[in-house]
Amino acid sequence: MIINTLLDPEFRYQTMLNKLRDRGCRMTSHRLALLRIMSVSEGHPNATQLYEKLREPFPTISLATIYKTLLILKEDGQVFEIDLHNDSHYDGNKPYPHPHLICSKCGAILDGDDVSFLNAINHEIQEKYKFQVAQSQLLFYGVCQNCQD
Repeated sequence: MIINTLLDPEFRYQTMLNKLRDRGCRMTSHRLALLRIMSVSEGHPNATQLYEKLREPFPTISLATIYKTLLILKEDGQVFEIDLHNDSHYDGNKPYPHPHLICSKCGAILDGDDVSFLNAINHEIQEKYKFQVAQSQLLFYGVCQNCQD
């Protein structure tokens, strides 16, 4: 039940909002709308996709606002950055390390929700190599069900 609460979009929105307020960030209508989008995190958007989605209702929004807000949220552990080397995508609904499945045909990013083995891998790396893992990311590339059909 706790996991369901933590993933609830309204809970995620309020948590991100409180983090920005704690940092003294201005709560503009642009930022509030961005937080709403990130709290549901549909499709793991990149900054440009977020900008395009917000530009219609907020013509004065800047791409810099998107990047600055995402950086703050990432630093506070409120969004998870999926680094695809040529572009970063963001997950605000599940801001913790978890596997992502990336379709090499359509570019879809799907969540692999079983994170228990990631913790075991991190622990084994720390024990075996005396290496302190600060951040982990596990990406699987392949072809999604839609593209297979």
